[in-house]
Amino acid sequence: MPSSQSLLIRRARIVLPNGEFMIGDVLTRDRLIQEVAPEIAGTIVTREIDAQGLTLLPGVIDPQVHFREPGLEHKEDLFTASCACAKGGVTSFLEMPNTRPLTTTQAALDDKLQRAASKCVVNYGFFIGATAEVLPDLLTAQPTPGIKVFMGSMHGQLLVDQDTVLETIFAQGDRLIAVHAEDQERINQRRQEFAGIHDPAIHSQIQDNQAALLATQKALNLSKKYQRRLHILHMSTAEEAELLRQDKPSWVTAEVTPQHLLLNSSAYQDIGTLAQMNPPLRSPHDNEVLWQALRDGVIDFIATDHAPHTLAEKAQEYPNTPSGMPGVETSLPLMLTAAMQGKCTVAQVANWMSDAVAQAYRIPNKGAIAPGYDADLVLVDLDNYRPVRREDLLTKCGWSPFEGWNLTGWPVITIVGGQIVYEQNRVNTDVRGQALTFSS
Repeated sequence: MPSSQSLLIRRARIVLPNGEFMIGDVLTRDRLIQEVAPEIAGTIVTREIDAQGLTLLPGVIDPQVHFREPGLEHKEDLFTASCACAKGGVTSFLEMPNTRPLTTTQAALDDKLQRAASKCVVNYGFFIGATAEVLPDLLTAQPTPGIKVFMGSMHGQLLVDQDTVLETIFAQGDRLIAVHAEDQERINQRRQEFAGIHDPAIHSQIQDNQAALLATQKALNLSKKYQRRLHILHMSTAEEAELLRQDKPSWVTAEVTPQHLLLNSSAYQDIGTLAQMNPPLRSPHDNEVLWQALRDGVIDFIATDHAPHTLAEKAQEYPNTPSGMPGVETSLPLMLTAAMQGKCTVAQVANWMSDAVAQAYRIPNKGAIAPGYDADLVLVDLDNYRPVRREDLLTKCGWSPFEGWNLTGWPVITIVGGQIVYEQNRVNTDVRGQALTFSS
């Protein structure tokens, strides 16, 4: 469908920017939302959708994914991952730099942007990765949501675990720094302590709560010293949540994954190494404290940390198994199911998965259903439940840690830039997303 065409969504239950709901119509034209009203009459449109009984939300912005291209396409690629996004109601993503080659230069960033322009069915943005060399492109590469710093649980050039290098990164420039906060020194020490144990559950003890807390404290101190915009990726522990509850400057944000809210270390018994991720799954107590921090605004939004590996890779013996799990197809239904269970509200889910992300990363015109905003939308069904099934997944890795979970809020129609990209269990692979922009 050409971008000049128009779309009229009728009789939807629309979440408004103030968090209230309205039964009404939404008109989109030229990639933008033109009108939101109880009824829009007398308009000739290219396509009309009767959305009676469905809930209309802003398209999800997933601010932390690993889509594996270039260099690791056997696990996932930008096309398969963006199709999985469309099916999950994710209309924009921010992707991480641990590809091959690493995204540490303008040239590598440009290569990713060109790949995405030719094959992504949803909108895209790419982080620039910090290395110990502190390359000049860290400050100048465009467009990017920010700098990704792996403080721990990373090998090679992207591991930045020296205090002097961290200090240099925080001291230079003003772009947002997003940290994977785990203390590498503590992880190394505990790996030696627990060497020879092949039960994957030991992963949560090796990379324990203290390893996360130490790194988050360090990043927070540097952020305060330089008044530098800091984002804490995939916060996983009660201790970190309590630290931020006591001490969270206005320029600091944090996210949590559905995995760290809904799964805990008991998952190793059920799904083995499929439960292995970094930072690891924690205790039920951590789940509860993270939920409370999210509801209270201590944690700002949701990200999936979609990090697929093949089943063959996951079938190796721990510790030779890679950490990470897919998530873009299930994150919205998981959170909406939690809302139906009373853990939060549908409006909160819309905020955590769209508007709050757009605000933190300064992505203009995204995250709300209002005139002038980009027409990135998702219609979901909150009346029916169906299970997560391996055979339904579009991610190339072909599995989910939530297999068998009975969820509601599955997307029925996903719209990117006013174009229907997903409908009736099919992805329209002719649609192309656009590169995201970031206000300074």
